Amino acid sequence: MAASAFSNLLMSSPSLSSHSSLSHRPGGILSLSRSRISVPAFRSHPVATPLKKKINPSHSTTYCSLDAAKDTNEDIPIESRYPAFPTVMDINQIREILPHRFPFLLVDRVIEYNPGVSAVAIKNVTINDNFFPGHFPERPIMPGVLMVEAMAQVGGLVMLQPEVGGSRENFFFAGIDKVRFRKPVVAGDTLVMRMTLIKLQKRFGIAKMEGKAYVGGEVVCEGEFLMATGTA
Repeated sequence: MAASAFSNLLMSSPSLSSHSSLSHRPGGILSLSRSRISVPAFRSHPVATPLKKKINPSHSTTYCSLDAAKDTNEDIPIESRYPAFPTVMDINQIREILPHRFPFLLVDRVIEYNPGVSAVAIKNVTINDNFFPGHFPERPIMPGVLMVEAMAQVGGLVMLQPEVGGSRENFFFAGIDKVRFRKPVVAGDTLVMRMTLIKLQKRFGIAKMEGKAYVGGEVVCEGEFLMATGTA
């Protein structure tokens, strides 16, 4: 009877569910009590919280920066977003170099110039150009041969300089090779033409140039040009 009363006293005592000196004894009921205490610590997951904190800030920052860039661009009126082409040579300076005149002067402005090396010029294609009424009445497209002629005139701005030795009185378009037309040029376009001197034979008065024409950054025409700078 005494043993039974002592056993009931042990089972009903609240001190066994907490950390006491009796809980360190191995086996039986006390060891089960220890396993119950360790379960909550095992169920926690310390990795979940750092992963969540690592992902969310970067996502939020990127989203905000994109919105800021978009809002800044929309605040600028469209007429102020695109700067004008620079002027290295205006039409009066071009007329002093090239012998061409209306309606065959097809260069309006030089925007980059390296003497005896290269030049970049523009031709503003407008509906008032004299070739549009016939090419074509219902679909105004700049003739490919005039694009080639305009590029050759830009080449003349490179060649008719003291650095090269070209002469305005004796300058001729000698030939074209590998010419390709990529896209049509229509009224309202700005034709940007780059001509680069590749090879010069002063003894024979022959120069080889590479030309490319662009509209909106896309190539619309390209080819190789031969220029004659000697007497004929």
